[in-house]
Amino acid sequence: MVYSPEVGFAPGDLWSKIQRQTRHALDYGALQPIDTRYEFVEQGGMRFLVRILANLVRKEKADLAQRASGAAGKPFNPFLPYDPDLFVADLSTTHLCLLNKYNVVDHHILIITRAFEDQDTWLTLADFEALATAMAEIDGLAFYNGGRRAGASQRHKHLQLVPPPLCPDRSPLPLDTIVTTLAPSLGRPVSSPLLPFRHAILPLDAESGPQGDTMLSTYRSLLEHLGAKWEQSPQTLPYNLLVTRTWMMAVARQQESYQSIPVNSLGFAGSLLVKDPAQLALLKSMGPMTVLKHVACSEF
Repeated sequence: MVYSPEVGFAPGDLWSKIQRQTRHALDYGALQPIDTRYEFVEQGGMRFLVRILANLVRKEKADLAQRASGAAGKPFNPFLPYDPDLFVADLSTTHLCLLNKYNVVDHHILIITRAFEDQDTWLTLADFEALATAMAEIDGLAFYNGGRRAGASQRHKHLQLVPPPLCPDRSPLPLDTIVTTLAPSLGRPVSSPLLPFRHAILPLDAESGPQGDTMLSTYRSLLEHLGAKWEQSPQTLPYNLLVTRTWMMAVARQQESYQSIPVNSLGFAGSLLVKDPAQLALLKSMGPMTVLKHVACSEF
């Protein structure tokens, strides 16, 4: 990764800046973590992490804030202007890094465009260059909710990155157990027979480190495999994107939730969120993989 003058930190310093800003934001009340407890639920060869909200009032307050409207019916945009107490660093001339105000996972960051771009527009080289800058510093899981039906809660374009460990018991990322079993693809998108929905996976070269142009070409290959038509803007294919330093996966979506259980990109990584014990019981009775199957598009 080549650092430019527009990057607001020295190589190796992003993690310490995130930690310092987290302490500051907690002290000033700008960061409002959402408490959860968790259980593991297995289905279809995958061990799902299911988080259960410990404080529904806090989550409902967060949802109301996310959906707040301005005077003329203008949708609320928490990123224009952004809260300076949540600002971490500049990533480029076009993107910056913020803490996720209502975080479930510690040190969850957002990679947002400085100027407004819609979440329903395709990702660009600038998006992936900003993501690569962050991922060169943090070997975590990045994701993108491509549209409302893919679980996006804000229209302002933003990628997200969570540092390890995603699982509180420090076990591996659930999806890794499936991705690592796949045979080499020779540059062609592949799918796993263990995932009963439309998806595509490609490896990334971990040795060369995160590269924006490589990520962009991989993303385009995956989305084209799922049926994306680049000339259509806004996009007509809702999708979830998951990115690590070693692989990228895309999932085609058809609906935001199933049986009241919402799903965003993290669901396909193996992490789901439910609001109360009743919803947890419902999820267990159906099975997490069943929920994913219903919110995603059918297999080819």
